[in-house]
Amino acid sequence: MTTIRLKLKNNGYPIIIGHDIFKDIPRCLERLSLGKDAIIISHPIIERLHGVKLFAILTKAGYSIKVFKVPEGEQSKSALYALRLIESIAAYDINRRIFIIALGGGVVGDLAGFVAAIYKRGVPYIQVPTTLLAQIDSSIGGKTAIDLKYGKNLVGAFCQPKAVFADTKVLSTLSSRQIRNGLAEAIKYGVIKDLVLFRFLENNYEYIFKHNHQAMTFVVKRCAKIKADVVTVDERETKGIRTILNFGHTLGHAIEAASGFRYHHGEAVALGMRVAGRISVLKGLLSLKEEKRLNDLITNIGLPQKIGNIKISKIIELMCHDKKFVASRNRFVLASRIGQVKVIENISIGIIVQAIESIS
Repeated sequence: MTTIRLKLKNNGYPIIIGHDIFKDIPRCLERLSLGKDAIIISHPIIERLHGVKLFAILTKAGYSIKVFKVPEGEQSKSALYALRLIESIAAYDINRRIFIIALGGGVVGDLAGFVAAIYKRGVPYIQVPTTLLAQIDSSIGGKTAIDLKYGKNLVGAFCQPKAVFADTKVLSTLSSRQIRNGLAEAIKYGVIKDLVLFRFLENNYEYIFKHNHQAMTFVVKRCAKIKADVVTVDERETKGIRTILNFGHTLGHAIEAASGFRYHHGEAVALGMRVAGRISVLKGLLSLKEEKRLNDLITNIGLPQKIGNIKISKIIELMCHDKKFVASRNRFVLASRIGQVKVIENISIGIIVQAIESIS
């Protein structure tokens, strides 16, 4: 078991990574002094696969458990489900000292974190991510949100969890598509900050698809450490440092929403990284050789190569709602080489369209 500390002035917390660590959660919770009334937000599939075990461990340790379930999928990240959860929690929360456990992937983590941020102006919560994508990215950093019809994550709050428990044993239940989703974010981390990680993915991605827990753990630890380090120095993305975590996301979020979420998050981010790579080349930042290396890894992992049946005008429209725009100026994270990126503002629409057309 490895603990990575996310060090913040007021809201630092441990990211605990290991294989088969559910049994250690009660001991860690005792140190956090969160109370004994746990509200678990999850969905039915995760409850069946992992919830029963976690419930038994927590109940044996003296915790009361109340479970609230939402449907699987991005549609649950909505005002409708957030308010339903808040009403249900309020009805249950009588003479109790509650804390929330987000048990699931990125959707559950974002939604549960958002509910924790706004219910009673904030209640404590912990993240127990059950997908590769959530373990390496979305469960860390305190960004919580729900979606609007105009785009992803447009209503949200910064709300840091009290702890993150990334148990790589639960990743053995993931489908190949879910693994690919997570690997898209791992590629992102390699591009923005870690050539060693990128090389590891090039040479070892097949082991990850075979659920090799050593390979999985290496990737989770490496990515979690990068994100923790970035968030430590720029918690609320006010210094321009945390922005690098958005490589592939400016267009990725727009593609994801424009597809009606037919593309999963990692798949859309992969397409967004292809577009960002092309823009990087067109702007004279990235060599064709490095762009090919990026695209080859995305392709080898089995992530999408082309945007299918989505109008470019719709992607541009949704991109313009993106919260990464500053005073009507778009902002892209572009690669100068594998392992290094730059934040560039005001990329012309012509270049953006040209880059999108290259994968349409």
